[in-house]
Amino acid sequence: MLRATNIDSLSRETFDVLVLGAGINGAVAAAALAARGARVALIDRGDFAGFTSQESSNLAWGGIKYMESFEFPLVRKLCKSRNLLLRSYPSTVQEIRFYTAHERGFRHGLFKLFLGAWLYWIIGSFFTRIPRLLSRRAMAREEPIINLDGCDGGFEYSDAYLVDNDARFVWGFVRAALDHGARAANYVESLGARREGYAWLTRARDVATGRELTIRARVLVNACGPFVDAHNALTGQRTSHRHIFSKGIHLIVDRLTPSRRVLTFFADDGRLFFVIPMGARTCIGTTDTRVESPHAAVTPEDRRFVLSNINKRLNLPRPLVEADIIAERCGVRPLAVADGGGGEDWLQLSRKHAIEVNRAEAHVSIFGGKLTDCINVGDEICAAVQELGVALPRPAQRWYGEPGEEVRQEFFRRADDLALDALTPPRSSEKLSARLWRRYGARALELLDDIRSDPRMADALVEGAEDVRCEIAYAARHEMIVKLEDFLRRRTKISLLVRRDELARSPGLREASRLLFGDDADRRLEEYFQDRGAQEPAAGTPPLSRIPPARPRPEADHG
Repeated sequence: MLRATNIDSLSRETFDVLVLGAGINGAVAAAALAARGARVALIDRGDFAGFTSQESSNLAWGGIKYMESFEFPLVRKLCKSRNLLLRSYPSTVQEIRFYTAHERGFRHGLFKLFLGAWLYWIIGSFFTRIPRLLSRRAMAREEPIINLDGCDGGFEYSDAYLVDNDARFVWGFVRAALDHGARAANYVESLGARREGYAWLTRARDVATGRELTIRARVLVNACGPFVDAHNALTGQRTSHRHIFSKGIHLIVDRLTPSRRVLTFFADDGRLFFVIPMGARTCIGTTDTRVESPHAAVTPEDRRFVLSNINKRLNLPRPLVEADIIAERCGVRPLAVADGGGGEDWLQLSRKHAIEVNRAEAHVSIFGGKLTDCINVGDEICAAVQELGVALPRPAQRWYGEPGEEVRQEFFRRADDLALDALTPPRSSEKLSARLWRRYGARALELLDDIRSDPRMADALVEGAEDVRCEIAYAARHEMIVKLEDFLRRRTKISLLVRRDELARSPGLREASRLLFGDDADRRLEEYFQDRGAQEPAAGTPPLSRIPPARPRPEADHG
C-alpha cells in the first residue's frame, strides 16, 4: 500500500522540507519543491484537500470583485495566474462565460459595470473572449430562466472554472509531488515540532492506526490553511500576520439551465451570487459570514438566504425549497490580515496570500491564498526554501501543467484503437476518452490497459455519476483512499451529484466499496453513512458477497 510505505519512509528518512497541510497551498509547495529536486515530505491530519480546498466555487477567476476596491495590481496578478492555469491545464481549467444581470438602483450603473468588464479584459491581456453588453431582449431570448423584473440589462465576460472539482485539482499536485519522489500521507497529524540543532523534529500520529512517529526535516513549511495560527502556537512561531475567517456555502440542486454559463447576480447583500453548471447539477451560492472558528456548518439561515436569492432571480416552474437540495458545500475562507487588522472593513479583504519566513529557525508560514494563484505560491515557496539554505538541483524544472502533446496523442491513439468512446456511459456529459485524459493525464494509459483486459472496466457503477469501474480500481491502487468519503467527495464528486439516500441504495456503491476496501467494505460503508442520516440499503440490494468482483491490476503504487 502506497500510504503505509510512505508512512514508514516518513519515520526513517531525513527530509529537506516537511510541508504540513495538503490543501492547495501545501500541495503546490510539495509539488514545486519535489520537481526541483528537494527531498519532500507532505502530511495532513485529514484527507488531501479535506477542508477549505474542497469547498470553493470551483472557479479560477482573476479577481474582478477587487476592481471595486481599486486593487488593480492584485487583479493583474490574478488574471495572469488565471491565464497561466488556462494555458497549462487546458483539459481541466477552461474558460467559461459569466452572464450577469443588473438590477435598477444597484450601487453601480450598468454601463459603469460594463466598462469595468472591459477594463478587466484589458488587464487580463485580452486572453479571454471579449465582454458583451446585454439588452433585456437578448437576455430574455438567450437565458429565459432569468427573471428580468427590475433589470435594465446585463453584460457578459469571461473567467475560468474547474471542469472536475477543486479537491481533484489539488490531488493532481499531490500526485505530481509523489511522481517526483515526495513522501506524502493523509490522516497523519502533526502534534507539534521543535527545533533541534539544524533540523525540525515533528511528532506526528497516524490517525488511522494511532501509531506515533517523528519526522526530521531541515525546513518546516506550515501550510495548514485556516489552522496555520494554531500550529504556529504549537511551535512557538510569532508572525506579523494572522487569519480571520469568512464562511461561504453553496447548495447543489438539479440542473436549472442547460446552458454552459455561470449566471451571475448581485445578491440582496450586494455580493456576487452565482448559478454554476456542474454536469447534471447546478451549484448556487455563495454567502459571506464572518465566523470565529475554522469549523463551520450550514445553518437554516444560510439555506434561506441562498434559496431566497435564487428564487427571486430565476423564473422557475416552482420555487426551490430545502427538499430540492442534493448536497451542500460549506467552508471558511482564511483571510490574511496584518497583526491588528481585520476590523470593520473585513468584507473588503482580498484572498491574497502572504508568506512569512523565520530565517533563524528555518520556518515558513503561508497565510491566505486562493486556488487561482496557486502556481505563484509554489514558486515563492521554492525561493523561500532556497534562501533557507536548501539546494534545489533542478531550479528551472517546470513543475506544473498537463503532459506534453506527444503523450496526449499517444493516449488518444490508443483510445481510438480501443474504440473507447463507444463505451462512454449513457447520459455522460463528455466522451470517456476526454474524461480519462483530463483526470489522469499520462496515467490514463494504465486505465486503457484495464479496459482492454476487461471491457466491464468501462462500466459506470453508481447511477447518476460518470465514474467507471477502472477508475475505482485505479483509486484503490494509487490514490490513498482511507475512508469512503475520500473517494466520494474528493477524488470524485459523486456525493455532490447523488443524494445520500440514493447512494445508500446503490448496488454500484457497494461494489465500489469492495474494490476500494476488499473485505473491509461493509464496515467502510457503515462508517460513511452512520452519521449522515442516510437510509439503509433497500431490501433486495445484493450483499457484497454476491457482487462479482472486477479484476483490478494486482500491483501496488510505490510512488
